[in-house]
Amino acid sequence: MIKMLKKSVLLILTSILIVSCSNNPEKYIEHIEGYWEIERVTLKDGSTKEYKFNDTIDFISIEDSLQGVRKKLKPNFMGTFETSNNAETFTIRIENDSLNIYYETAFDSWKETILLATKDQLKVVSKNDAVFLYKRYEPLNLD
Repeated sequence: MIKMLKKSVLLILTSILIVSCSNNPEKYIEHIEGYWEIERVTLKDGSTKEYKFNDTIDFISIEDSLQGVRKKLKPNFMGTFETSNNAETFTIRIENDSLNIYYETAFDSWKETILLATKDQLKVVSKNDAVFLYKRYEPLNLD
């Protein structure tokens, strides 16, 4: 009887641990917004490209309705950004335990999946199965 009780308790504790450690993509949403620069891209074939310097960064803005805008910005030495009027609008959806971003422009539409979003990192898989690792943008300090 005691052995059976111990097994039951162990099974319950293991189940709780698995559920509590499982991926909750909804928690990523709060970290997506902001300024990001590409750190590394891993292509489908496994090859990797490191980015030591980026002349453009991505700005992502999200509304309460889980719709947003992504723009390319070019930082300058004055601490501001140059940009065009071009922007990609998107909608965020949680589907099958994944956080997906659906983009739509006048020329194309596509989906990206967020693999990780923290205060400092954003990891996204593109429609071509390339994995983009972004780091939070920090302006150059020339002082």
